Amino acid sequence: MTASPNALAPSPLAEERRVLLARLVDGLDAPTLWWLSGYTAGLAQGQHGPQLAVLPGGVASASQRLTVVYGSQTGNARRAAEQVAQEAEAAGLQVRLLRADAYATRELANERLLYVVISTQGEGDPPDDAIGLVEFISGKRAPKLPELKYAVLGLGDSSYADFCGIARRLDARLAELGGQRLFDAGLADLDIDTVALPWRAQALQHARDALKTTAAPLATVTPLRPAHAAAWTPDKPFAAELLANQTISGREFKGPRHGLHGERGKDVRHIELSLAGSGLLYEPGDALGIRHRNPDVLVNAVLDALRLDGDAVVEHEQRSLSLHEWLASRRELTRLSRPFLAEHAAAARADDLNALLAPGQQAGLAQLLQSHHLVDVLRRWPTSWDAHELVVALRPLAPRLYSIASSRKRVGEEAHLTVDVLAYQAFGQPHLGAASGFLAELHEGGQAPIYVEANERFRVPADGNRDLLMIGPGTGVAPFRGFVQERAETGAAGRNWLFFGAQHFNSDFLYQSEWQDALRKRELHRLSLAFSRDQAEKVYVQHRLRAHAREVYDWLENGAHLYVCGAIAMGKDVHATLLEVIASQRATDAEGAAEYLSRLQAEGRYARDVY
Repeated sequence: MTASPNALAPSPLAEERRVLLARLVDGLDAPTLWWLSGYTAGLAQGQHGPQLAVLPGGVASASQRLTVVYGSQTGNARRAAEQVAQEAEAAGLQVRLLRADAYATRELANERLLYVVISTQGEGDPPDDAIGLVEFISGKRAPKLPELKYAVLGLGDSSYADFCGIARRLDARLAELGGQRLFDAGLADLDIDTVALPWRAQALQHARDALKTTAAPLATVTPLRPAHAAAWTPDKPFAAELLANQTISGREFKGPRHGLHGERGKDVRHIELSLAGSGLLYEPGDALGIRHRNPDVLVNAVLDALRLDGDAVVEHEQRSLSLHEWLASRRELTRLSRPFLAEHAAAARADDLNALLAPGQQAGLAQLLQSHHLVDVLRRWPTSWDAHELVVALRPLAPRLYSIASSRKRVGEEAHLTVDVLAYQAFGQPHLGAASGFLAELHEGGQAPIYVEANERFRVPADGNRDLLMIGPGTGVAPFRGFVQERAETGAAGRNWLFFGAQHFNSDFLYQSEWQDALRKRELHRLSLAFSRDQAEKVYVQHRLRAHAREVYDWLENGAHLYVCGAIAMGKDVHATLLEVIASQRATDAEGAAEYLSRLQAEGRYARDVY
């Protein structure tokens, strides 16, 4: 949900108050807006200063309510938390639902019943919206919690060595602070419901026992916009027609004569999909979920390695499909999981693989998980698998999320993507990315199953006078194409400054002509470029940030919003550089710089979309 002044029209507010209200609700998600509407309803009834509101009916004291707090990077934890809150509310319990960065940490000491639903980002990191809360709970300022009862549901990806790491650490820390753990933390893999459903059942029963009486509703919460279930979801995607599949990366020029070029490096595609007839809406900053099929080359490699018949019928999960179809449409072939590796190691009697699964071997296991596809493990540690056992052991195929690279205000009923097609050699064999390979093979008129994944924390500001600082190397530039289009179409007066980086100017300058045109039209006001391999010494966007430290800081001091999009490692490097820039310009220490960036995050002025 994105709030705007139009969502509140007609308004009795003066213009300056309307602008202030727009800033307040900018980027807030549905649960937080519900909370805010309950708060203001309480004020209207003369209950000055209520700090608590419930979904959807009233104000409750800490001892009478359940608080559900979530931290979510891609939306899965948000959806899981919403289900917890909805089931509790349907049971007649007083419940409030808050995103982690909207939760007032001072209230933690007074909580009596708290459920935390949180995803793990990368190797054990919290999602961006939960960084502040996790740091608070982990730090010296965290209060003792002798009266707290709590439970934690973690969402993770067992293709990472530190599976659900942040959930496990939060669960342990709350106990360390004196909280009473109601039941074991749920640690859910990509097949979330396998763990989340029984966890929710326990959570609801414990909440009923703890909240045997509830307060009468004091205020009725009315959403600013009617809530409605999404028509198209990961389980029910829309078949979008492909309108364009254009290569926007090139080959490095090697000489003056025609045709003298080097080998193609990256294969980056500009993909255009039709949303006509779907009813799908998105805002710049949202992502498009792709329900891909594994390309046949990946499926056939697994079948060949195991000498299995792809036509063999396998019955599982109340479905009867050929083994080939299971592997193509239902199972992960490029992302491994620890449970599968454990089963395979036992079957293959692979001592070295077993050693990597032992406690204390996270670094070695992480390297294996990142470098090996399923077929690599099958070839390196050969053993036999029964078709049914293989299907049961492999992880369900998860959709992939791509940042949307367009604004509906400019492109209409379309969504554009910027896709880096993964193709490389490893272990003497060609390797292909599953989703990027699927998209690369689509031809005009073909279809891709899609849905929209909202990202309320990554939005252009409602106040069009605000300046934007956008840092997006490589395909991380995708959402900023949408940002610039949106700002141009809405007539935003604020300036736009883009930092873009890649390896080579000649081959990797994505959307070069568009950015040059945007500069001419003053839709883009500044463009800072870093091409790392065009000179002896590598140059990255971090170098450009340092070179423009004074101006970057001045923009921030004057209210600019700061955005970073791209790989997790890049995001960490850029964050570290921003800390350097702020420390130098404010003449402060590392702690002071960190507090400055944390304040920007809390204000919704520093947002990251890293993957």
